[in-house]
Amino acid sequence: MKNNLSILTFCFLSFVSILNAQEIIQISKADVLERVSKDNQTLKISKEDFNQARADYRQTNAIFLPNIAVSHTGISTTNPLMAFGSKLNQEILTANDFNPALLNNPDQTQNFATKIEVKQPLINIDGFYQRKAAKNKMEAMTLQTERTSDYLVFEVDKAYMQLQLAYKALDVIEKALKAAESNKALADNSFKQGYLQQADVLAVDVRVTEVKNQLQMAKSNVENASNYISFLMNDTSNILLKPSDSLTVNNFDLVVASQVSTERSDIKAMLLASNAYETMHKADKMTFLPTLNAFGSYELYDDKVFQGDANGYLVGAQLSWTILDGTKRFGKSQKSRAEFEKSKLQYEQYVSQSQLELNKAKRMFIDAENKLKLSKLAMEQSHESLRIRTNRFEEGLEKTSDLLITETQFAQKQLEYYQTIFEYNYAQAYLQFLTKA
Repeated sequence: MKNNLSILTFCFLSFVSILNAQEIIQISKADVLERVSKDNQTLKISKEDFNQARADYRQTNAIFLPNIAVSHTGISTTNPLMAFGSKLNQEILTANDFNPALLNNPDQTQNFATKIEVKQPLINIDGFYQRKAAKNKMEAMTLQTERTSDYLVFEVDKAYMQLQLAYKALDVIEKALKAAESNKALADNSFKQGYLQQADVLAVDVRVTEVKNQLQMAKSNVENASNYISFLMNDTSNILLKPSDSLTVNNFDLVVASQVSTERSDIKAMLLASNAYETMHKADKMTFLPTLNAFGSYELYDDKVFQGDANGYLVGAQLSWTILDGTKRFGKSQKSRAEFEKSKLQYEQYVSQSQLELNKAKRMFIDAENKLKLSKLAMEQSHESLRIRTNRFEEGLEKTSDLLITETQFAQKQLEYYQTIFEYNYAQAYLQFLTKA
């Protein structure tokens, strides 16, 4: 009975372990880029910002297109003026309606009016400038969306390399754990034969424990890197991603200019935004000029609802000029002027900051290139040192402490080498992003 209970417990724990096991999916960088281009939330937000700017631009069509309104109004009145006017509009006045008694005390009169009004802007100079500013803003958002897309490509490059690096580190530490466990078995055997002391065996045990802790950290780093790629793809499923290719040294065909290009999409977007502020300032100054608008209406009148036995029309034009509106327009013009000057300073600052980033990225690439050569050499030397000490330890000619130090050093040099590969590839990708026009 006791054995059956143990078997059932083991089966249950195994079943729970299977349920909790995380699904691992292999994925390539091309697959990530495709998913990001379709589902990334940041890119969708950027596209909605463009749609908003485009809608603002389309609203400015109002300076060319007429404003048309239709209304139907019904009244019932005994007001002398309204009653006389209603009959006049309905074309039902008779000589008897001019009787002073009826004029002063009319009967209840009903009037239903259907009115079609048309207002057509003719000359609104401030509106033309507002339209131009809205177009500049829309074009700026187009370029900003393009730059957002470029940034996400770069971010995918970085995130995918981080995932590759995490798996490389995991592989290095797993091999280090196997080596440490092998040394532990050898140390235990030597201790039983009286070749090693208890302190040496404990030192090997400590090394095994340290590597196991590092292994757990490496697994967490793999999950973190995988989760970030899932976030970029807007994937909420709890899956563990694994790169289809390993971390290797990449060599891009880079031609890096000494100066940052002002044709880069984000810099051009900043310039267009500054132009939009300038145009809005001009629009505010144009509000001091008069405006010319045409208007017209066609009206139907009857004493019954939705009828129209009588009709008439009205057409005309209005030239209006607001001479003084307190100090409101002066203040608005001063504000738009300050916004324009601020946008110019922001553009100059952004170009200067971009140049600073480019110079920094070039130095980072040179440093990574030099570090790559040295870290590879250090790893190879460390590996050879470990091989020699391991052989001597197996023959009883090497101290346990020296072997552990060399083993730890080799693992560190491997991790440093792969980290340097990541830094070298990242520096190239970042330079490519900064110099993309």
